Amino acid sequence: MIAALATGAIVVAAQSGRQPARGAQPRASACPADAKPANLDFTLKDLDGKDVRLADYKGKVVLLDFWATWCGPCKVEIPIFSELYTKYKSRGFEVVSVVLLDRFVNAKPFAAAMHMNYPVLDGDPQQDRIDDAYGPLFGLPISFLIARDGRVCQKHLGLPGMQGTKEPDPKTVKAIFESEVAALLR
Repeated sequence: MIAALATGAIVVAAQSGRQPARGAQPRASACPADAKPANLDFTLKDLDGKDVRLADYKGKVVLLDFWATWCGPCKVEIPIFSELYTKYKSRGFEVVSVVLLDRFVNAKPFAAAMHMNYPVLDGDPQQDRIDDAYGPLFGLPISFLIARDGRVCQKHLGLPGMQGTKEPDPKTVKAIFESEVAALLR
């Protein structure tokens, strides 16, 4: 198990995209040639208790976000993801959020209060499998941007553009995510 987690961490680290420094213009490139395939072999419950298969998102650009209701940076990125989802969903963009390290019962009122307009799924019952596929996931939020062909093109641990800063700049965070999404939708 530890070897699998270590291997997953190495694979994910190799897939990580570079992030511009605070105040720098974000620059997105297409998916790296050596990007690895995402593991979408999961079925998770949504807020209404219905099964959602991640494999059903193949062929779309997917922002797969792992988060919790108690996570401060998650509260910064959620309105950004809602805005990007509204703007790009007609072009084949999906945001899929997976709650980890939290009681899923907290997610429904939180999602309503935050006006989350995309799927919210319960990851805790399958956290070991998720860690094997994407982790280990040691902090939240963690976001993966997956291309239409199923390859992981970007990974963000925490908010992008936050290196060396104490306060998140939502404009920088949005610009980085939007440039990466737009590059994959071209």
